[in-house]
Amino acid sequence: MQIYKVGGAVRDRLLGKPVTDIDWVVVGATTEEMLAKGFRPVGADFPVFLHPKSGEEYALARTERKNGRGYGGFIFHASPDVTLEEDLIRRDLTINAMAEDDQQNLTDPYHGQRDLEARLLRHVSPAFAEDPLRVLRVARFAARYAELGFTVAPETLELMRQLSESGELEALTAERSWKEIARALMEDQPQVFIEVLRECGALKVLMPEVDALFGVPQPAAHHPEIDTGVHTLSVLEQAALHKQPLSVRWACLLHDLGKGLTPEEEWPRHIAHEHKGLKLIKAVNERFKAPKDCQELALLVGEYHTHGHRALELKPSTLLELLQSFDVYRRPQRFEEFIAACEMDARGRKGLEQRSYPQADYLRGAATAARSIAVQPLLEKGFKGPELGEAIKRERLRALKAYKEAASA
Repeated sequence: MQIYKVGGAVRDRLLGKPVTDIDWVVVGATTEEMLAKGFRPVGADFPVFLHPKSGEEYALARTERKNGRGYGGFIFHASPDVTLEEDLIRRDLTINAMAEDDQQNLTDPYHGQRDLEARLLRHVSPAFAEDPLRVLRVARFAARYAELGFTVAPETLELMRQLSESGELEALTAERSWKEIARALMEDQPQVFIEVLRECGALKVLMPEVDALFGVPQPAAHHPEIDTGVHTLSVLEQAALHKQPLSVRWACLLHDLGKGLTPEEEWPRHIAHEHKGLKLIKAVNERFKAPKDCQELALLVGEYHTHGHRALELKPSTLLELLQSFDVYRRPQRFEEFIAACEMDARGRKGLEQRSYPQADYLRGAATAARSIAVQPLLEKGFKGPELGEAIKRERLRALKAYKEAASA
């Protein structure tokens, strides 16, 4: 029995990056031997075991053979005679197909270290094209290591292009796709993930609504970058720079989908794009089964982001409707995330990345003013039921009028 550290732990150590998760491969062992040493089996598809003390995952060396569509369409074979090289060749990228023993002696049959030095994301073997999930994974790695200068090797990009055209991407489950999308959006340069997907044709398959934004012009006065797709990438980049949570990044990606529906004769204006985009945002949300908080924020940002930009001009009644839509009284954090998404949208414009966004504090102040209305005095005056609701609304409106007058003074 020989045990090797493999994959990301080896890659990141060689890159000088912190190692978080460690994967182990066991060569020359049987399931019975692992159980006898106290390892606990997990997973039904192939033999993976948890270490009796550390809890880390140890997998028996295995080979795989394609026998169906999608990510799960494989037959695995694990036995003591499977070599380390045979196990490594089934991995996606050369930089993930290295192993080291307990003395840090490197096994690198597919030149991963060379590709690390060349800053290349290159596939290990033609079997790369058998797993459509790898299109998303490579795009995610491109986003993760963009700051180090990594790019996708042309021949790997071509395989990704072939996969995108083959119909295999449609076989991916929503859960697997979302897991990769969510991880990619939380990288330091998530816009690179979208760029790579677009470059290989996968964006058109997975998110045609986002792909449709490229080449759609906007008014130069508000959008010096002109192109709606370029703007979307810039907004996503700003969200990462400002360390926004996943829900905000997802909303940033989808906020302008309605502009992809504008007839060419109306370009560069996009009248009512906020409302037109809601059905598209809903479709993307459902396609990937995004978490509820991500779904809700994306829809709200899509519908109301222009309200955010015009906050200082809004009538008190419109401001009150906005606050009601977000349920700021019970869910203040969601309104904070809306404000953040609006600010990222304002900054995601060429040359305006450092602009101030006074709307943010104004909206926070409005929410505070509306929340300051106490219900108890109204109950004491005898209001109840629908009348109480109307009385609360009147008082909040009065508070917002006073707030707006004070802010304008």
